Amino acid sequence: MEFNKWVADLEVGNEIEGFYILKTAQIKTSNSGKPFLAANMADRSGAIDAKFWDYNGSIGIQDEGSVVKLRGSVSEYRGTLQLILTRLRPVQEDDQYNLSELVPVAPIDEEAGWQELQDMVAGLKDKDYQAVCRKVLEKYGDRFRFIPGGKSMHHSFVNGLLMHTLYMARIADHLAGVYPEVVDRDLLVAGTILHDAAKCDEFVTSPLGLVTEYSVKGELLGHLVMGAQAVAEAGKELGIPEEKSVLLQHMLLSHHGDPAFGAAVRPVCAESELLSMIDLIDSRMEIYKETMEELEVGSFSKRVFALDKKIYRHK
Repeated sequence: MEFNKWVADLEVGNEIEGFYILKTAQIKTSNSGKPFLAANMADRSGAIDAKFWDYNGSIGIQDEGSVVKLRGSVSEYRGTLQLILTRLRPVQEDDQYNLSELVPVAPIDEEAGWQELQDMVAGLKDKDYQAVCRKVLEKYGDRFRFIPGGKSMHHSFVNGLLMHTLYMARIADHLAGVYPEVVDRDLLVAGTILHDAAKCDEFVTSPLGLVTEYSVKGELLGHLVMGAQAVAEAGKELGIPEEKSVLLQHMLLSHHGDPAFGAAVRPVCAESELLSMIDLIDSRMEIYKETMEELEVGSFSKRVFALDKKIYRHK
């Protein structure tokens, strides 16, 4: 019996026990008229279909997205690995498992990353932009630190929003120094820090922190509009000059670059133009990283939808 064996390492004949994520669960009826559970189990490394024959337990669709403890054996069905379960239960309070082994987590130190972002806010010389950043980050708090940066496209792992924002803010700070004649550093950095903050209200997350769907407001408004609203509310409450509030709102509303890609308006100032490019750089580099992790050196990927092409992994 092997404990918490990675799904990606499972082989026919393995006997396993451990904690896994119940991705899907349906109670069905076999040809003999008996109930069985058809499920899909996962950890950070992958997923596997599972069956529990003659099932009379309580776990079902209502438990999807939660952690369960299971015991079973690996078999093969029509050329695909399948887990045949013999025991299954929800986790209990005294169970100990590592969340980072079950769901993908950003490869950063959360505390250090959050502190670095706070230090960047403190380093803004413009006190109005600094105050708005503090107000909005206080509004979202732990959610900003914890949630993914996307549902499936990029940074779709725990702490993904923090990682995405932090990496972009580093780039923004550097490029502001390269183009001081045309770029207001504080406006660029502030807009970068706030650009995706409203994803905290756009996403609905599971107890494990992964995005399961979009909220009603997320579907109807989207994070660009909700972010601009949050900035406008903060600016009004703080009494900052209207022009500064509008500039920050423009940064958020235009950071997707083009209406065809979801922007509410096109970027029309140097800072918003640069922000849209920085967002594109970081999102595409993460897509490259995630794709190359699955590739052998010297091979091409299948067509990557988000990039509209296949990519090559060199030595």
